[in-house]
Amino acid sequence: MIFGQLTRRGVLCEVLRGGTALGMAGMSVPSWAEEASTAFHAYVGCYTTARRYARGDGIHVYRVDPETAAWTHIQRVGDLVNPSFLALRGDGNYLYAVHGDESIATAFSIDRASGALKFINRVATGCQNGVHQAIDPSGNFMVVANYASGSVSVLPIRQDGSLGENVQIVPLPGLPGPNRVEQASSHPHQIVFDPSGRFVAVPDKGLDRIFMFQFDPQAGRLSPTIQGSVAARSGSGPRRIAFHPALPIAFVLNEIGSTIVTYYLEAEHGGLRPVQILSTTPSDYTGENTASELALSSGGRFVYCSNRSHDSVAIFAGDPKTGLLTTVDWVPSRGRIPRFIGFDPPGRILYGANEQSDTIVSWKADFSTGRLTPTEQVISNASPVVIAFRRG
Repeated sequence: MIFGQLTRRGVLCEVLRGGTALGMAGMSVPSWAEEASTAFHAYVGCYTTARRYARGDGIHVYRVDPETAAWTHIQRVGDLVNPSFLALRGDGNYLYAVHGDESIATAFSIDRASGALKFINRVATGCQNGVHQAIDPSGNFMVVANYASGSVSVLPIRQDGSLGENVQIVPLPGLPGPNRVEQASSHPHQIVFDPSGRFVAVPDKGLDRIFMFQFDPQAGRLSPTIQGSVAARSGSGPRRIAFHPALPIAFVLNEIGSTIVTYYLEAEHGGLRPVQILSTTPSDYTGENTASELALSSGGRFVYCSNRSHDSVAIFAGDPKTGLLTTVDWVPSRGRIPRFIGFDPPGRILYGANEQSDTIVSWKADFSTGRLTPTEQVISNASPVVIAFRRG
């Protein structure tokens, strides 16, 4: 039953009392729910517009039971255009959304007890189609990758969690790749801080490059590293990058080429050097595919990639010394177009958002082999494209 309905500056919030746990009817307690830790919350962003062939209606908030892994719906935040990526500040008190095809970013505060969102403010990013954002380690700045504008924006985060107007816009220079449809110009698809917090990486799908910046946490400004950028294979379309938590290694997922590349990271100056490339699809698969998301196990031993059209999750094992990858397996995504995959806070369950099947599915990860076992759980959510998890 709805007990609160708040509208503020065009943002509709619906909070549900005693929401219904979602999943398959009559689902028994899964055997894979081993540890009883504190509950956590899942925030699901959806595509919402006809241009995206979408059926979504905003951001949905769920409480996830630590023992049964059942999801209970507690809130919908509506009247949002394509909240296509979500990021939490390190303290877990604030959530930030960027909006596909728009030029804005939105800030929300989070109720510590319920996990519910409350709208704070919305600001212009200065550029179009923000597709990914990251919060610097100090929690004072948010950097945004702007797909359509071929640029990166830096927005300050005020003490109350609200966003300020951008303090820097950095265009990404270079020649477009050979794919005339997907690479007509610069298209940065992600922005990530390295584990030290000193460097920022930006895979550019349109230019076949990975840009590297130094970040000044006092001024909130980006400046190119000595290397500046590293070229990817022509036509590969770099989309995602993930840094190993312990080794000086980065993994880059190429969307158009459906490949994953291992790079050695020169930690002092933030330089990247490619050393290995593998396909994200099986050798006997001859159809079309675009790779979409990259996820690492908590210790970085295993790497997972989602494939759209092949509709699978590829599994790779990393050498503990060199970080070089070996293909382990592929598992079906149990739905169409798995745009997002990511681990829950305990790092034991991998979740996948199947954009065109309107479902969120999950797998238990084997810590010794990296293999994935499907759970019985299927959560219905229209056009899901991202999940952000918050402990507590």
